[in-house]
Amino acid sequence: MKRAIYILVIAMMVTGTLHAQNYFVYVAAESEDEVSVVQFNGTEAKSILDIPVGVWPAEIEGPHGITIGPNGKYWYLTLAHGNPFGTLYKYSTETNEPVGKTTLGLFPATMQISKTTGLLYCVNFNLHGDMVPSTVSVVDPETMTELKRITTGAMPHGSRISPDGTKHYSVAMMSGELFEIDALRLNVSRVLMLDEKAEEAHANHAGHGAHGSSPMQHEGMKHSLVKPTWVIPHPQWNKLYVAGNGSNQVLEVDLDKWEVTNRFPTGKGPYNVEVSPDGEKMVVTYKSEGATGIWDLQSGKEIGRITNSRKVSHGIAITPDSKYAFVSVEGIGGEPGAVDVIDLQKLNLVASADVGKQAGGIGFWKMDQ
Repeated sequence: MKRAIYILVIAMMVTGTLHAQNYFVYVAAESEDEVSVVQFNGTEAKSILDIPVGVWPAEIEGPHGITIGPNGKYWYLTLAHGNPFGTLYKYSTETNEPVGKTTLGLFPATMQISKTTGLLYCVNFNLHGDMVPSTVSVVDPETMTELKRITTGAMPHGSRISPDGTKHYSVAMMSGELFEIDALRLNVSRVLMLDEKAEEAHANHAGHGAHGSSPMQHEGMKHSLVKPTWVIPHPQWNKLYVAGNGSNQVLEVDLDKWEVTNRFPTGKGPYNVEVSPDGEKMVVTYKSEGATGIWDLQSGKEIGRITNSRKVSHGIAITPDSKYAFVSVEGIGGEPGAVDVIDLQKLNLVASADVGKQAGGIGFWKMDQ
């Protein structure tokens, strides 16, 4: 009897090993001109493939933003540096070879594809330009054709699509604005000032946003104290969250009222924000202190703060089952970058994988057994 139980336990262990859940992400190394595929099997994380990107061997072209298409067959990468413009590349996830490209604006950064329109929306960060309004490029990812550039604010960075695919949200870091773009009509539908002292002025200019113009553009360009770097809509609630990199806050915006309804004090330099697919947790990278905060959204409280494996925390990708957060960490100087895996139930760092220098843009690809 004991022997039979022992054999059964061994069989269960073997079966569990064979059916371990595997998760895969793509991560870009901005100072390496390289993209890595990182696999996590529930215990160990490792880079299983390093993909050289760019076309100029003697120049760092700066892969910055990365996103995976809704069907998982293609991934898209912005190369931020160019003469003078940046480039959007389309790669096959089967071969990891480029299958298309198009020229965008100055320093194209973050992007996402709408499941409703099928179009890709990418902000042009304009890092090295004057502090003037920049744009969002709208691209047909099938033909890799830029269809339109929509003017927004100064240094637009974080950008994400609403859960229903009909709105695109982006934040302008230097002008301190949140932009809502109608993903179907391809125009700015609303603008919200995020600096506290600007809220009253915004209310007095309420009519401007409907025409796609910004109150801050009418008053002359100012430097935001909030310095918003990221925006993420909640998957179920009619709210979104903005990283206030300059004010050390995460701002909660009610989309019905179109106003900031809460400002959560955070660690130093919040940079990226993501919400778990189940809507329960918010994950925030604190770029200036090399840490990641985990927040319970029902209570509005930070329930964990994890020190990352490197000193400059950057991007976030959360698994579809809401169990793990993958965090890209840049490192300093000649250090390799890393992808840290955080358990969102146990609130601890469970694995880390070295990747190229200045790991930044990160996108979840798939999970399988």
